Amino acid sequence: MREVVVEADGGSRGNPGPAGYGAVVLDPATGETLAEAAEYIGVATNNVAEYKGLVAGLKAARELFPDATVHVRMDSKLVVEQMSGRWKIKHPDMKPLAAEAGRVFPAGRVRYEWIPRERNKHADRLANEAMDAGKRGRQWEPSASTAGLDASAARNAAAPAPSGPPGDATAGAARARAALAGSSGGGGTATGAATGPTAGTRAGAPAGSATGPGAWPGAVSRPATPDAADDGLFAAEEAVTASVASGDFEAEAGALAPVGHAARAHAPATDDPAARAAAPGVGADAAEGAPPAPGGAVAPPPAAGRATAPAARPEAPAAPRQGWAGPDMGAPATFVLLRHGETALTPEKRFSGSGGSDPELSAAGLRQAEAVAEALAARGTIQEIVSSPLTRCRQTAGAVAARLGLDVRIEQGLRETDFGAWEGLTFGEVRARHPEDLDAWLASPKAAPTGGGESFATVARRVAATRDRLTAAYAGRTVLLVTHVTPIKTLVRLALGAPPESLFRMELSAASISAVAYYADGNASVRLLNDTSHLRG
Repeated sequence: MREVVVEADGGSRGNPGPAGYGAVVLDPATGETLAEAAEYIGVATNNVAEYKGLVAGLKAARELFPDATVHVRMDSKLVVEQMSGRWKIKHPDMKPLAAEAGRVFPAGRVRYEWIPRERNKHADRLANEAMDAGKRGRQWEPSASTAGLDASAARNAAAPAPSGPPGDATAGAARARAALAGSSGGGGTATGAATGPTAGTRAGAPAGSATGPGAWPGAVSRPATPDAADDGLFAAEEAVTASVASGDFEAEAGALAPVGHAARAHAPATDDPAARAAAPGVGADAAEGAPPAPGGAVAPPPAAGRATAPAARPEAPAAPRQGWAGPDMGAPATFVLLRHGETALTPEKRFSGSGGSDPELSAAGLRQAEAVAEALAARGTIQEIVSSPLTRCRQTAGAVAARLGLDVRIEQGLRETDFGAWEGLTFGEVRARHPEDLDAWLASPKAAPTGGGESFATVARRVAATRDRLTAAYAGRTVLLVTHVTPIKTLVRLALGAPPESLFRMELSAASISAVAYYADGNASVRLLNDTSHLRG
């Protein structure tokens, strides 16, 4: 009797929210794709979508081989345990779906196995394609799918060993150069948009060039194609110029004090916060520092808007290799970086780190937290939430978590810089009280604030170690990190391989969103910087 493998998955962007499922029938010996099924099902929960994916996969297998035995593999512990008879089915929406799945094949001919999410990427991608099609008012079309190609590339590619920790641009650049040196040309890729009117199944895998790793930070991974219609939360084509000034301390310090005592010549004639806010390149928010610009160069005013960088797009395994880099590394760990909302110190532009009073969100900050929570819920892409231990971040994370129905994990490594004796002071007050210490701090990332605070070099080491832990823990997941100015800018700087002074050229508003994706080969892709569009309603 022939055996086939069915892998199925489902997803909901909102839970409940716009939902879809995907399923694939595979030959257990060769891994060949025998059939695929996917469908957008409207508003539903994750569990309903997963069950519908199971039913579709079993029916596709029955159409091919009515007398087969079936090995079902899913990353839903709930579905696997319930269909195996070890867990009771209590939810009224699940009972009819489980009963329908049980009628497709006799019970003795189906066995169930739980597999990790990273081993279920084919069905995962199909579910994503179905939801993408539904977003455009259409249904999934087999001819437009690239899930089989991507899954084949992931299975067959022999990934090179990483030469550095995830997020270090130097390691990623070295890997890309090696791949380009071994290629014969830059063959392009293309991903067709699903335009068909109905859902369906298809036999066999499509021919053609495979696309690279999914570059969209969604609830399920999907390929990123620069010219394809895309509603990804942090896609490059969605860049919108920010109209809200960042108001963080780094912009002010970069414009006023490049290095040493010469910095004083560039300071405004007054320490009045309102006057400084009107100076070129000066923001209007809390003081949450960044490394200085070495070499004596005055950093120009930060540009408004968002900086984005396209992701590298590997090709399917072939000889010779084509495209930007090596083989498909799978879905990246995507960090959605959310700066907390305003506190009472923010409009006064005071140093507010981890060594001070730990202020709460102001009324304005609470409104900002609700606005960003609404925006993230509408997108439905966040799968985990991790927060700095400081109150302003916990409150911001709590607003998002309440809207998304997720828990919040506290990560000490995401806390802001300890500004020592400068906590609670304005830049002008620090200049008046500790001029030599401030000059030294602005001149070198190794210098600490007065009174034993943290240098930016120390903060960078802490943030890099935290990044490495989180990328390992959340491989293939989209994680919201609720944190502060310095950690966010440090993550972006490290991903770009940029020098410390680059942080003076980044705009970062309260309650703004940035994003960085981290691949298994050490490459990182900066997707977004300082998005404040959700605050303009």
